[in-house]
Formats: sequence, C-alpha cells, structure tokens
Amino acid sequence: MKVIGIIPARFGSSRFPGKPLELISGKPMIVRVYERAEKAHCWDKLVVATDDQRIKKVIEDIGGTALMTSKDHSTGTDRIAEACQRLNLDHEDLVVNIQGDEPLLPYNAIRNLAKTFRNRAFEASMGTLAYRSSNREEFYDKNVVKVVTDTEDYALYFSRSPIPFKRDSDLKDLQFLKHLGFYIYTVAFLYLFRQLPQGYLERIEKLEQLRALENGYKIKVMLSEEDSHGVDTPEDLARVEKYIKNE
Repeated sequence: MKVIGIIPARFGSSRFPGKPLELISGKPMIVRVYERAEKAHCWDKLVVATDDQRIKKVIEDIGGTALMTSKDHSTGTDRIAEACQRLNLDHEDLVVNIQGDEPLLPYNAIRNLAKTFRNRAFEASMGTLAYRSSNREEFYDKNVVKVVTDTEDYALYFSRSPIPFKRDSDLKDLQFLKHLGFYIYTVAFLYLFRQLPQGYLERIEKLEQLRALENGYKIKVMLSEEDSHGVDTPEDLARVEKYIKNE
C-alpha cells in the first residue's frame, strides 16, 4: 500500500482566475503548497494534477512532479481520479487530497492522518481534518465549513451554517470544529465515490463530502493542532502573505 499526495490545481477559478500562480512573497502559491506538503514526509509520491502548462512548469522547475489532466473537470475529486488512473495506482493505495489553495497547510496533521489510515486504525471510508476554534467571525462565515462528530469522532454533519447552534445568547465559551479541507481515502473508494448519486444535502450546501454521509459511508475526523488558511479571494491572499511575513 502506497500513500500518494495529489494536489489538484485548476487555473480557471471562477472566483479567482489564475489563483495557483499568484505570488505570495515572491513565490507562486502552488509552489508554496507543494513545498509545505513535502514537509509531511509521508509520501511515496507527491503530485500536482493540473489543467495548465504554466502550473506544471513552475512545479517541475523546483524539481517536483506534475501531470496534465483534463480542463473539463468540475471538481478537484474528478481531477484526482484522473490522476490516479494516469499513475496506474493500485485500488488499495491511499490518496490524500491536498487543496491547491492552502499555502499554510498543517503538514504534521496530514502526516498523522496518512499514518493512521495506513495502519488501518479506523473502520472509515474517508478521513479528514478539523481544527477546534472559538473564532466568532469564522463561526458565522458561510465560507468556513463546520463539522459535528459523534463520541468516536466520526462525522455526523458538515455545514456552512453555524453548528452546533448555541441556544443561549452567551457565546463566551463558544467552541466549534472548523473543517479543514483535506481528505484521505483508498483509490477504490475514490472511484466508488464518483459513482454515488448526489443527495439533497450536498446540492443545497454545495459540500461534496456530504455525498458520502448521505450514502451511508463513515468519515473519520482527526483533530489538527494547527489551523489552516485557504485562499479563495485576493483578500485572503493578502492575509496569508502578511501571516507568512510575520512568521
């Protein structure tokens, strides 16, 4: 069983075209994602799957691995599935979906996620990460996905809404699980997942992981000690750049 990290990177983002090549302190964002992912030191292979030759080139210029995939994919999951086919991966190999807009990704938590699933420690079809937060602004932000879990840390639900709802108005002790968009699954489950029907909840929340829950598959949620800061807008990019400079 191999562990493969795949970073889907699409040039033509509707909200932020060309985002993977935007510079953060002089370095393309996709390069920062790749180099930070390397620090997990758990990969049999780490690959960027892209639809743009420019993205492929900047990764290869630093000695990384990138492969071209179709421009027609509507989701990163579909792009990763094509990459798995091109890489001729075994169905029992593990794939870690690393978002291409996470230049501050928590590589220690990703390493723990990969190690845990490689050891087959859980009876779950998928795994993902969450960060325990008390940030009120993010709690009410629809772009920040929240997750609630059962007593064994399996996901009950993911939502853009503030969950769990706190009936009392006093939010001094507010805590919630902020979902970090990294996933692990076998190649076999990835191929199965793509064949599952979209459910009502996935369609209204626009959260692909709900497809697994709606079809009865378990998702294990592991905690990260570090938060992650995705880049969806130019404003996000500026915040991440400031954070990196301060760091």
